[in-house]
Amino acid sequence: MTATTALLLTIIVPLFSGLFMFLFPQSLRRVKEGLFILSGLAGLYLAILLFKQDLLFSLPWISPGIELSFRLYNFSAFMILATAFLGFLIAAYSVIFMQGKKFSAQFYGYFLLCLAFSNGVFLANNLLLLLFFWEGLLLLIFGMISVGNPDAFKTATKAFIIVGVTDLCFMLGIALTAYLSKTMLISAINLPLNSPLVNLTFILLMIGAISKGGAMPFHSWIPDAAVDAPLPFMSLVPAALEKLLGIYFLTRLVLDLFQLTEHSGLSTLLMVIGAITIILAVMMALVQKDYKRLLSYHAISQVGYMILGIGTALPIGIVGGIFHMINNALYKSGLFLTAGSVEKQAGTTNLEKLGGLGRKMPVTFGCFLITAVAISGVWPFNGFFSKELVYDAAIERGWIFYIAAVLGSFFTAASFLKLGHAAFLGKSNAANDKTREAHPMMLVPMVVIAIVCVIFGVFNQIPLNYLIQPVLGVKSAGHNFSGFPANMTLVVITFVVLGLALVNHILGAKAKGSGLHALDHIRYAPGLAKIYDLAEKRFFDPYNWGLGLVNIISRISFGIDRGINWLSDGLTVRLAYGLSSGIRSMHNGNYSVYLAWSLAGMLVIFGFLVIF
Repeated sequence: MTATTALLLTIIVPLFSGLFMFLFPQSLRRVKEGLFILSGLAGLYLAILLFKQDLLFSLPWISPGIELSFRLYNFSAFMILATAFLGFLIAAYSVIFMQGKKFSAQFYGYFLLCLAFSNGVFLANNLLLLLFFWEGLLLLIFGMISVGNPDAFKTATKAFIIVGVTDLCFMLGIALTAYLSKTMLISAINLPLNSPLVNLTFILLMIGAISKGGAMPFHSWIPDAAVDAPLPFMSLVPAALEKLLGIYFLTRLVLDLFQLTEHSGLSTLLMVIGAITIILAVMMALVQKDYKRLLSYHAISQVGYMILGIGTALPIGIVGGIFHMINNALYKSGLFLTAGSVEKQAGTTNLEKLGGLGRKMPVTFGCFLITAVAISGVWPFNGFFSKELVYDAAIERGWIFYIAAVLGSFFTAASFLKLGHAAFLGKSNAANDKTREAHPMMLVPMVVIAIVCVIFGVFNQIPLNYLIQPVLGVKSAGHNFSGFPANMTLVVITFVVLGLALVNHILGAKAKGSGLHALDHIRYAPGLAKIYDLAEKRFFDPYNWGLGLVNIISRISFGIDRGINWLSDGLTVRLAYGLSSGIRSMHNGNYSVYLAWSLAGMLVIFGFLVIF
């Protein structure tokens, strides 16, 4: 097999396997499950085969100058490998989790098509081709959510509208980029940010990238999907693919398509978005009482670290942002898999109905423990090292950004202490007395991800030296960011902050007598209680604002329509009827009446002639 063939097969194999799921009857369930896993395995094999390759494949496409162009280089090869690795593990998990689900075959189809279109985004070297795969993912996300519970269609529609609106910005940005650069070949574009139009183009494309990544304010469909969509969807898309796709393209914007410099206004804008996303999303995670919804807000919060790091436009920040991207894809996927394990075995993810599962599901608990401390930034796990790189870059750009990042870590650790205590420790719920450990095929993916979280921390030279730093090339300026963090002051602060989070949980749990309510002193703190009340009523949801605006516009439009209808079908008809009735009443056959009207008309004409 040639390298070019392998490159095309990364798209073709999951594409046709996904179509098979829709075209063939449900009676072939076992065949479909086998093909589903084999397709994931084939994708992983092809990704390993292509790693470290440098390829360019082009064919004439729509018209001269617009080619079907695919490019494989260190960054795209890394992204395809990460997607294939997580895709295969989640596929193996899904076969057990989705057993007995009505629309499992459709879910497998959407799942594989998502992998195919994601690979298309990573490989596309033409703006129009990139747009095709990018927009295709919007439809697939809609499909994956809609096969969930009976209320899932509403959530799928919400996701489609939110992401669709931002994708319109992305389309306009693509068109402006092609206009400004006079080419659609991505590898040939490098625009200086030296005019309002170029800056606007960057912002439009940035909106598409951070929306795909799940950043605020384009996030509100994700917590809803956590409840309504099949759980493997959350592990694959919001936890992994969204971050890989969105942050991949954001990195390409900063490194390749545009010349973003530190201290520029656009750099600061990215950092502000990152800091706000970190804080607001993690504050919402604190008060959740559902396992999956809590994780969904952390999926939003963690992308803030990636945007913050890349937004600094500093090599250490970009490396930290990319490293955090792959770390988050790992531990966030693993955390959602533990949630699926709990849901499958205990029948619920409501934390008020859970407790004591650590003794009954020790492997799941162990995997949760590793991935939870990893996302919290505890040494020596992978999240610690990527966060420290982001901290270092953030403090170089301003203390306010560093404080936001560290405060986010405090709340992250606090919310996972609450989650772990409520679900796996404490008193066992009587309804879960018969709960047992999950199926081995569900446990293996979780265990593998947990092991990688340890390896990427203890041996962080592996991902940094071989996967991430090569993406920067000469822009790394010869720096090596692997090993233990250089800024020991920041490390000490991190340890203190995490220690405070632990103390906060212990005191809160002791005061309330419950791990689940250990953070109630924050939820009901003066000034925060009313804000939280409004947030839980979705007052701050931009989607609801949009619906409200649409409702106002529709009411105004309806009023205008009724007004026009009243004028055309009501007032005009009545006036015409009244006038005709009056005229008809005057035609009574009386000669004297006719003579009087004639004289009156003559006087009017005479008066008009005299005056004018």
